[in-house]
Amino acid sequence: MFASAFTLAFLPLLAVASPQIYGPAPGPAPATSAQAAAAAPSAPPSTSGQINIDVAPGGNFVFSPANVTASNGTLITFFFPDVAGVSHSITQGDFSNPCQPIAAQNGQNGFDSGLQAGTQFTLNVTNDQIPIYYFCKFPTHCGLGMVGSINAPSTGNTFDAWMSAALKVGSSEQTLQDNGPQTGGIGAVATATPAATASGSAGSSGSSGSSGSSGAMALTASSAMAAVFGLGVAMTLLA
Repeated sequence: MFASAFTLAFLPLLAVASPQIYGPAPGPAPATSAQAAAAAPSAPPSTSGQINIDVAPGGNFVFSPANVTASNGTLITFFFPDVAGVSHSITQGDFSNPCQPIAAQNGQNGFDSGLQAGTQFTLNVTNDQIPIYYFCKFPTHCGLGMVGSINAPSTGNTFDAWMSAALKVGSSEQTLQDNGPQTGGIGAVATATPAATASGSAGSSGSSGSSGSSGAMALTASSAMAAVFGLGVAMTLLA
């Protein structure tokens, strides 16, 4: 009788001590697309002579900041999020023809990062006396207002007017072929193709946390087994 009572009383402890009998603990829920977008690396703060711009922060079809003023020699770096199935571009456009690449001028084409994810793309401002307009050429993005400007005037062809022109294109936006990165540019020059953005240390931190949790579970299981064994010996001696 004592053996039966002992077994029934300590079945829960045995279950805790030997979780592998009941299968592994459920893993973490997969991250949602919103969480993945939020986890994408953000552009660092801008400094003197260096402007950093987030591409599609938080999964929104915008650039942040979308309108900047930069003198000659200023470097402007765009940081693309690394989200599966989503890519964007920095394609130089023409105010009079929104959502279309700018035509070559004096033999010089506009800059184009090509469709990218998880990279960064840098422009060097070479003529701060002319406005520079750009957009994302991924289908429908420009028509949704994913545009930006550098040194846009405060009247006339302003950033707001550029945005309005893109929104008017809307769903009638023409699909553009992606031929990859294109260096050069008019008013601002890309001297190199996009480079991979260094990943953060969140992965190692998460691994450390998981390891600690596993250690705690192992310690709990060992303690429970010790308690079961000790009580079993004591009851045997009393019998």
